Amino acid sequence: MKRIAHLAAAGLLLSWPALAHTPQQPPHQLYAEGDLKLESGEAIRDFSISYVTHGTLNARKSNAILMVTAISGNHHRIDFMIGPGKPLDPDKYFIICTDAIANGFSTSPSNSKMQPAMSFPKFTIRDMVESQYRLLKEKFGIDHVVAVIGPSMGGMQTLQWGVSHPDFMDALVAMVPLAKTPGWTVAVLEASRKAIMNDAAWNNGNYESPPEKGVRLWRDILNLLAARTPDMYSAQFKNGMDALPWMEAQETAALKAFDANDWIYQTWAYQAHDVGLTPGFNGDTAKALASIKARTLILTGTKDLLNPEFEPIEAGKNIAGVKMMTISPGTVTGHASAGGAGAADVEFLNRETGAFLDAVTDGGKTLN
Repeated sequence: MKRIAHLAAAGLLLSWPALAHTPQQPPHQLYAEGDLKLESGEAIRDFSISYVTHGTLNARKSNAILMVTAISGNHHRIDFMIGPGKPLDPDKYFIICTDAIANGFSTSPSNSKMQPAMSFPKFTIRDMVESQYRLLKEKFGIDHVVAVIGPSMGGMQTLQWGVSHPDFMDALVAMVPLAKTPGWTVAVLEASRKAIMNDAAWNNGNYESPPEKGVRLWRDILNLLAARTPDMYSAQFKNGMDALPWMEAQETAALKAFDANDWIYQTWAYQAHDVGLTPGFNGDTAKALASIKARTLILTGTKDLLNPEFEPIEAGKNIAGVKMMTISPGTVTGHASAGGAGAADVEFLNRETGAFLDAVTDGGKTLN
């Protein structure tokens, strides 16, 4: 319980934006892709994808790893796994950390000059993947990566990568993912979205300052309920009423952290996701998953109330040779188990991901 209390007190959750840049970190960059055609037939006009890199791409371009981020997260999302001696070691790999469509760094409703606010077109998880594919091919000339890795919505993109481009990677590392968004998750996201859209200050997306009441309620629903577990609250608060001032402080911190319209658009992509809708699979989720060729590691969180663990566990049954693991068995940190705030969870993720990538690359020998 002490470990859970430490995580709970940190207030850092999987679906919450990661910390901003420090002077020691490489700056994020933008790659202009022009108009990004979406699978709906619409296009995001003048689209740019944001990213940051760690390490050096070798002469053979054989050491690249792609990182994809969680909902409302950015390219810092799994910084706790990046660094010398860590599984994503920049002395060994060239790590490309991308920003998803509508996260406020890549082109988004909040920053688009041509399609601002609610004039922005809806997009899918597959559209996110294609924007990343273009970055790898067009900017870096990369035809194959060692792995694709991501948490939560990043885990969803990771599995989609394996379906959309099965020969493009050796491995997939999907943390607390979904292959097909279940009704429970749809309901959670709908509630968080209604919290914003029913606030009069949202003004049909035409607000000049954050719709405070809606953002506070969104924060409560998503980050303080679905991304946590009852066990975490029990560990953190001996007196249950002490949760109330803590919640208010967490809500206040949220007001300037992520744009409300960006959230709405990312939730639309999140809730509609199903790898079975990939062209060629006619809605057959199991068939789509069975097409994955990469060695796959799926990591689930105990009592995950946002991406219920039953879904990725069932999905994994369709992936040949998949390795399924529960993050930090014996702890109950749910969706936040991949959040990077709990020492036990971080140690587990780094250890198991590192061992998995070492096995995939034969200790790095295949990179040369």
